[in-house]
Amino acid sequence: MNRRDFLKAALAGAATLSLPNYRAFAAPAVLLIGTRTLDVNGRAATVHSLLGPDGRPGLTLDAGTDFDVVLRNGLSEETMIHWHGLTPPWDQDGVPGLPTPILGGGAERSYRFPVGVGGTHWMHAHTLQEQNLLAAPLIVRTAEDRAADEQEVVVLLHDFSFTPAAELLARLQRGDRAAGHGGMAPMNHGSTDIGAMSMPGMDHGAMGGTGAMDFNDIAYDAYLANDRTLDDPEVVRIETGVVRLRIINGATATAFTIDLGAIEGDLIAVDGQAVVPVRGRRFPTTMGQRIDLRIRIPVGGGAFPVLALREGAPERTGIVLATAGAAVAKLPGVGDVSGPVLGAEFEMGLRAAKPLIERAPDQTAMVHLGGDMATYRWGMMGIDGLTVRKGQRVEITMMNMSMMAHPMHLHGHHLQVVAVDGQRFAGAVRDTVLVPPMRAVTIAVDTDNPGRWAFHCHHLYHMAAGTMASFAYVDVA
Repeated sequence: MNRRDFLKAALAGAATLSLPNYRAFAAPAVLLIGTRTLDVNGRAATVHSLLGPDGRPGLTLDAGTDFDVVLRNGLSEETMIHWHGLTPPWDQDGVPGLPTPILGGGAERSYRFPVGVGGTHWMHAHTLQEQNLLAAPLIVRTAEDRAADEQEVVVLLHDFSFTPAAELLARLQRGDRAAGHGGMAPMNHGSTDIGAMSMPGMDHGAMGGTGAMDFNDIAYDAYLANDRTLDDPEVVRIETGVVRLRIINGATATAFTIDLGAIEGDLIAVDGQAVVPVRGRRFPTTMGQRIDLRIRIPVGGGAFPVLALREGAPERTGIVLATAGAAVAKLPGVGDVSGPVLGAEFEMGLRAAKPLIERAPDQTAMVHLGGDMATYRWGMMGIDGLTVRKGQRVEITMMNMSMMAHPMHLHGHHLQVVAVDGQRFAGAVRDTVLVPPMRAVTIAVDTDNPGRWAFHCHHLYHMAAGTMASFAYVDVA
C-alpha cells in the first residue's frame, strides 16, 4: 500500500466522525504574532514568529474554502501582515493605511475571503519587521495535491542581520559602507538620478555606460533556510519516490538560485501558478517569488542537498533531503564560486499552463524604475497618472534604468509576463516579476479587484526608500 492508498483508507475510516458542512461551523483559525529565539552561528537571536493554530509557522488551507482567520498581535508594538499571493478584498490586504489602519500591540483583527484555487504563497509584515523574520508559509492545497503520491517539503528562505532594519536603512541612506557582517556591501554606484529619468538608447547586453551591476547592498550575518544555516541545516527524512519542494524566497534583499546538485527536477509552478514544466538543476528566485519543484529521489536513496546560492556572492544556505540511514556530509556556508546573476532569460523561457485570455489591452503605461545609490533614493515614475476601471486589460512596461534589479510585486492581482525588451511571448502568470538592470519587462493585468493596490519593489529597502506606488481603480477613495 502506498502513501496515497493509506491516506485514503484512513480518511474513509474517519469520515463517519465528521460533521456535515463542517466548515460552516468551524471557528476561525487564530494566527499569532509573537517572538522566538534562534541560534544563528552560535549566537542567540530574538526574532518574530507567526504561528498557526497547530503551533507551527504559517497556515495550510484547502483550495476553494475561505481564508477565515483571526490575526492576533502578541507584540507590544504595532504591525501588519500581508497575504502575499492571495487576492483578498482591498480592505483585507494587509498594507498599513491601504485602507485599513495598522494593527496595534495586543490587538486582533478578523479576515474572511475566498482563499482561491491553490498554490505556494506566504505571509509577511508589510513593515521593516519583515527583516526580523516576521513571515511564514501560506500553502493552499488542491484536491490533486492531497491525492498525489508525493512528499511535500516547504522551504522558507531568509537573509538575517543582527543589526536592526531601521539602522540598516539609515546606513544605506547615509552611504555608510562599513565592512563586515551586518554592514553595507561594497557597491559600484552605477545608477540614474530618479529626478532626471529619460529613455535613451540602451544596450541590453552587458552593463555599460553607467557602470557595473550592483547585486547586493547589505552584508548579512547569515542566510537561513527554515530558520537554520548550513552549519546546522534542517535534514528532512524522506522516502524514495517523488518529492514536491515548495520554495519561498522570503529574503528582504537577497536573490537566490536554487541548486539541486546531483539530481534534476521539474519546475511546475511559479508564485503559486502552474507553468509548462521546465527541467533542470538550477532555478532562479528573487525576493517575494515562490517556485514549486518536483523531483524524484533515486531508488538507492541517499542524501541530497537543496542549496540556495546567493546572487553574485559565495554565501549559500539550504536543506538536506535524506532517506533513512543516509549519512549527511558537512556543508560549508560559503561556496567556492559566487552564485549566478539573475537575468531575464529564464523568465523568457517560462510559459503559463493557464495563460490569460488573449485580448488587446484597454490601457498601456510605461513605468520608469530608477535610483541614486549614493543617497539611496529609489522611485517609480509614470505610475502616478495611471487609473484603471474594472473589467479592463492593462499592460504596464517597467523600464529599469538603474544598476540594481527590482523584483516588482502587484497586490490583489495576478499578472502575466508578456514581453521583455519589446519581445512578445505568453509568459508565466505570477505576482512578482524581476526587472533586471537596463531591461524592460511588460506585464498584463486584468482589473477584476477594485481598490488602491500597493505596487512596489520587493527589495524591502528599495520599497522603504521610495519604490512604492499604487495601482488605483477610479471611484475608490
